Formats: sequence, structure tokens, C-alpha cells
Amino acid sequence: MRLVNLTVSAIAIAAAATAADARDQVQVTGSSTVLPYATIVAEAFGENFDFPTPVIEGGGSGAGRKKLCEGVGENTVDIANSSSRIAQSDIDLCATNGVTEIMEVRFGYDGIVFASDVNGPEFALTPADVYSALAAKVVKDGAIADNAATKWSEVNPALPDQEILAYIPGTKHGTREVFDTKVIVEGCKATGAHDLFLATAEGADDKEKKANADKACNELRTDGRSVDIDGDYTETLARLDADKTAVGVFGLSFYQNNTDKLRVASMNGVVPSVETIAAGDYPVSRPLYFYVKKAHIGVIPGLKEYIEFFVSDDMAGPDGPLAEYGLVSDPELAATQAAVAAETPMGPLE
Repeated sequence: MRLVNLTVSAIAIAAAATAADARDQVQVTGSSTVLPYATIVAEAFGENFDFPTPVIEGGGSGAGRKKLCEGVGENTVDIANSSSRIAQSDIDLCATNGVTEIMEVRFGYDGIVFASDVNGPEFALTPADVYSALAAKVVKDGAIADNAATKWSEVNPALPDQEILAYIPGTKHGTREVFDTKVIVEGCKATGAHDLFLATAEGADDKEKKANADKACNELRTDGRSVDIDGDYTETLARLDADKTAVGVFGLSFYQNNTDKLRVASMNGVVPSVETIAAGDYPVSRPLYFYVKKAHIGVIPGLKEYIEFFVSDDMAGPDGPLAEYGLVSDPELAATQAAVAAETPMGPLE
């Protein structure tokens, strides 16, 4: 990760110093995927430590990182939960606003799953199926054409003869980045569309041309077949409850806590589970993070203790409550614990 080597300004330090008097609760915002994990940790923290229970809010990974980078002091958050890795644009925004040291904490892994009504037909999907159903442009007779498919069975005869309707995470969610990269772009490549986009892509070099081809792949339908959901997974679930023929995109842990309502799809023949993600068999998984404003450590009561508690074996280990909720424990958790104890800021983005 990229460390911005600047010194926190005296004004920022002074602002942070007042936070202890004005605020004694840790404030966390960001990813709806990480939200339930952080809530479990916060509640246990409040019960077991002599600090108030941290305030945990959702809103999306990108929105959370933006809030983290608003500045230093009592009116700014301490932690941003994120289901995608921080971007250079976030780091630059932080630096502009005096947030010059950020700790990256990777605490485990989660999977992106496709699920439909529990009483509906079974879906055995591939990235190519999803791309062919939801992309704005697809391959037809060896050329790029507008997507006219209306049923999943038109995309793949082995899929249900059911109208295409998918509720996917909106662009402010970290889940969307994984969906775009590991499902849509991979499906685009598998169908041959990526090669066709690449052949006509503009760019100064191969890297820029590839980026533009990826961007073309990620243009999704606007005819009501692919619907962005800006809220959390509960909103997606409500949409599926209202339309039993729809398919939704969720985090594994959310699905596992709603198996009475949802039927999960396989991807490339693999059923998503803690075991298949831990083994590296399920193709659509991602690391989960939270980002800490280092300037607030030692200023906001309980912040350091909360972070250490979150990544402890008792919480994030393979036998902890987060694993029971669906988290795949990070095999390098001990290294994360050491970095947190040392308050190690993130290095340059790779």
C-alpha cells in the first residue's frame, strides 16, 4: 500500500486532541458487507471492555473511505470498513485533508454469491452466463451487438426458462468492484467479447487499451434487466421477496443467515461456502478490510483496544464468532495482529 510520507499538521493534531473531550465512542462507517462483522465485534467489545460500545454505520465501502478522508478530529470518523481495497484516489484525498497515516487491516475473506427465491429453480452459473445475461453488448455472429436476451434459457439452455432480472450492488459498494472484475470481465473474456472490444479500444499503450476494453465489458443493460441496488443486502432481499423470479447478488455471510429465504447458485460448478472459499475453489471471493486513522489512536478512547480485539483469535480466528457468521479466517491473521499492535501504517499501493 502507498504510505503518504507527510507530517500531520499542528492544526490537525490539535483538532484530534480535542476529540477525547468531545467524543468517547469509536465511530465506524462503510461497507454493508463488513457491517454485521463489525457490529458483532462492537457489541462484544462493549460487554467486555470499560469503553462505550463503538458506533457502527453502513453506507458502502467507497462512501466510508471518503468519510475517513474528510480530515482529523472529533467530527470525523475513526475507521472505514471496506469490502474492496483502498484506491490511490482515496489516499490522495486523505493526504489533501491532513490524514497522512492510514492503517490497513485485512481481517478475513468473504464470497460473492448469486441467490434467488428458496422455492425457485436451481441456477448453475458461469461468469459467461452472467455476462451474456446482463451486459449491454454481447457477441452475436462473431460481432458485438446489443443484448436482446430476455430469458436465462436464451443465454444458456441449461438455465431456467425464466425472465432475466438481476439486482446487483450499486457502484458505491465494494461488492460491485468484485462483481465487475471477477464475474463480468471474466465472463466478457470467456465469450470472446473482450477480444473484440480490445481490437477497437483506444489508448496510448496496451495497458490503457486493456483498461478501456474492461470498461466496455462493464457497461451493463439499462432496460430493467440489471438493476443497481444502492442500499444494503436487506434491500436486495426485499426486492427478491417482491419478485420471486429475480436473482440477487449477496455476500456469503448474508446468504448463510437467510437460507430459509434464499437458494444459492453455484459458480463454475462450485457451491459457495466457507470451505470452498478457504480452499480457493470458489472463484468469486475477496478479502475484507477496515482502514484506521492512525492520528486518532491514543486520542479516541478504546480505538486501539477495539482494533486489537477485532483481529484477535477470539473474534476473527477460525473458531471465533465471525467465522460462525460466515467469515473465512485469514491464514495470515497473526501478521495482521502484529501490525496492529505496532500501529504499522500502510505502505505504497502495489
